[in-house]
Amino acid sequence: MNRRTFTASFAAAVLSITSLKPKYLFGAKAAMNDPRNEGPSNLPIKFSVMLWTILRDLPFEQRLQKVAEAGYSNVELVGEYARWTPDEFDRINVARKKLGITFDATAGLKHGLANLADREALLGDLREALVSMEKLDCPSIILLSGNVVPGLPREAQHQSCIDGLKAAAKLVEGKKIAGAPIRLLLETIDPEENPKYFLTSAAEAFEIVRAVDHPQVEFLYDFFHEQIAEGNLIEKLEKNIELVAVVHIADVPGRHEPGTGEINYQNIFRKLGELKYKGTIAMEFHPTGDPVAQLAQARETALRCYREGWRG
Repeated sequence: MNRRTFTASFAAAVLSITSLKPKYLFGAKAAMNDPRNEGPSNLPIKFSVMLWTILRDLPFEQRLQKVAEAGYSNVELVGEYARWTPDEFDRINVARKKLGITFDATAGLKHGLANLADREALLGDLREALVSMEKLDCPSIILLSGNVVPGLPREAQHQSCIDGLKAAAKLVEGKKIAGAPIRLLLETIDPEENPKYFLTSAAEAFEIVRAVDHPQVEFLYDFFHEQIAEGNLIEKLEKNIELVAVVHIADVPGRHEPGTGEINYQNIFRKLGELKYKGTIAMEFHPTGDPVAQLAQARETALRCYREGWRG
């Protein structure tokens, strides 16, 4: 199951957390202000969780509670709200605000950038998504290339990605949601997950974002996908850090937490600090154990290593 096919359960539920350790009892804000963590407030990064990867059998509000228990104040979505009623939007907003959670990004557009024939449909998808993003105070959305278009030269599909992002940028130019500029985030997908997918290379994606040259169009660097596709993660990060708004974290193989596979995430987090990265570090892994504990550990490791790199 992957995030583009995931459908969330939205039934209401009540969660008892009395058995949790004190450091997890008071949600994201308490964890951020916990002196044992030294808090990320003095550093220019945010931590987020891509919700599709965790606790998919639980109701939506209960999953948000788990994210808050792990010390996070941001959540990324994949269109889970597509069938919500107005009352559900209201209820979810009340729940996430009570927990101190922001929906910082979403995904799930039906059409991609590489096929010129899909351009108007893609822009229609974006217009529709922006309505829900406004309701949820969510200022960023992930855009994908879509699959290779049979018979169309690769150069033409590359250019279509550039032109499509430029057209999308015109729709959001100068606009804000919840006081933040609306951002369009281009992401790659590795060829093992989707052998038909067009944009599998971060290097090519960086070329596309540079060609678009718009302050509201940035790159989402997914280290899991890029390790499978091409590797050489840190060098590309160093050369293109100014284009990166979000990084996604999962180890290879298996898409599990950092430390379970072949990616040296401690070095990556240190490099992010060294480069004075000011974006979001988003966890997009399937925990092999307790999700709250492993999300908390991943955040603490990332923060510690980032701080080491920042201090030099």
